[in-house]
Amino acid sequence: MAKPNIKILRPDDYREMTWKNGKGVTVEIAISPDAATVEDFDWRISMATVSEDGPFSSFPGIDRTLSVLDGKGLELFVEGQAAALLTRDTPPHGFAADKPTHARLIDGKLTDFNVMTRRGTCSHSIEMMTASARVINRHAWTILVAYCHTGTANIDANGNSALLEKGQTMIVDSAQSASLAFALTRGARIYLARFSLS
Repeated sequence: MAKPNIKILRPDDYREMTWKNGKGVTVEIAISPDAATVEDFDWRISMATVSEDGPFSSFPGIDRTLSVLDGKGLELFVEGQAAALLTRDTPPHGFAADKPTHARLIDGKLTDFNVMTRRGTCSHSIEMMTASARVINRHAWTILVAYCHTGTANIDANGNSALLEKGQTMIVDSAQSASLAFALTRGARIYLARFSLS
């Protein structure tokens, strides 16, 4: 069985840019296609520091999942949904990025983790991993992206191994059938996004 390609991105590879609404700064971790912008991406992963209450940028035709990396958390108000409380310990929260959305901080600024996909072109799921070991089967995804927020993780994909360290991101293109084994160090926290192309 062929070894799938594993690409490791480091913080120096990330791109800092102004929010679409101009009210803050985001760090773009990865985007597809490579030359895409916030207007025409298929999928995008980013981090942002939120320092005040306020509206979210609108992204027409985009589905979004938000997680809290650091800070006390926030209340998220999305039109048509019940208010949601997001903290470091709550599951990633998905919503339509083209619905009017407002955030209220619980106690001071925070850093969040965003995964977005273009509806009808790509879909995604995301989970936060803290267990000591996990095996991810290929059939549920086309592209897999893992962001290491704390600790480290050893990863094996059909014999192709890599070490993912704090602040780094791994991208695996599953053109060939593959299963990935994750072995996390104590205290590690990995945000794992699976992308499926329509």
